[in-house]
Amino acid sequence: MKAMMLQAIGEPLVLVERPDPVPGRGELRLKVEACAVCRTDLHVIDGDLADPKLPLVPGHEIVGIVDAVGDGVAATRVGSRVGVPWLGHSCGVCPYCRSAAENLCDRPQFTGYTRDGGFATDVVADASYAFELDPKGDPVSLAPLLCAGLIGWRCLKKAGDGRRIGLYGFGAAAHIIAQICVWQGREVFAFTRHGDDEAQRFAISLGAVWAGGSDDRPPVLLDAAIIFAPVGSLVPAALKAVRKGGRVVCGGIHMSDIPAMPYAVVWGERELVSVANLTRDDAAEFFPIARQAAVRTHTVSYPLERANLALSDLRAGRFSGAAVIVF
Repeated sequence: MKAMMLQAIGEPLVLVERPDPVPGRGELRLKVEACAVCRTDLHVIDGDLADPKLPLVPGHEIVGIVDAVGDGVAATRVGSRVGVPWLGHSCGVCPYCRSAAENLCDRPQFTGYTRDGGFATDVVADASYAFELDPKGDPVSLAPLLCAGLIGWRCLKKAGDGRRIGLYGFGAAAHIIAQICVWQGREVFAFTRHGDDEAQRFAISLGAVWAGGSDDRPPVLLDAAIIFAPVGSLVPAALKAVRKGGRVVCGGIHMSDIPAMPYAVVWGERELVSVANLTRDDAAEFFPIARQAAVRTHTVSYPLERANLALSDLRAGRFSGAAVIVF
């Protein structure tokens, strides 16, 4: 197998050849068709997330075809198309797992962080965290749904049923969730980097009723806001943009420090909550909804050996939508 490997924090990925991995008990192996590139990959590579497995193959929005299974996995899964997300394993016995909160598991494993991920021609995954996908679907289009879509969906559920939804950071997750919001009959207000006219036009093209810079005030107070950008200073800005009783959801796994803010920004029963990881129930809910809403992911493709360029382009915001490594 070929893989792009992180050998040290902060270093570029290196193309390597390794023996094909062998699935163990409860695992399966897939030939990777596509793996989307997520901002969390940057956080892992940059060292924002502590103690990654090194050396490491990043990538956690994986689509591929099962070609081998380990003990305890039905042989009928061979040949099926599956998707592998960020949460790659949960212990099943901790208090969180036993209370339907496996996303908060005390002993989790994460794809592309504590176990090898999908910037590779082959990957082994926990069969319980390999979701069946449409065999007729386009793997490149499906790949961003495995994190940007799933985390976005969990954020949207946390945001509640309000009609006016603000999305801070209009990247891979926001462009998916904006389409679902429009399908649900909500109004989307998109916040981008200051002066990013291209991203604002992109948001409007997907049905947003307003788009502006992250430091702009929307024309009306919002019912809720979701922050996808890893920028702590957006928290007080979003709290100021929501109405009394509104909610701000922080959707990233990492964020820069939240600055001090006056209590008045939160007062009025405004709520600030975070989202951590995902559950298998999220996937069971989300994929049918994405089909019903006719979600179209906007992607830019890169071959495996150009994964470093994909990461660089993501860091610099050089594209709209999602980057995807293709095979």
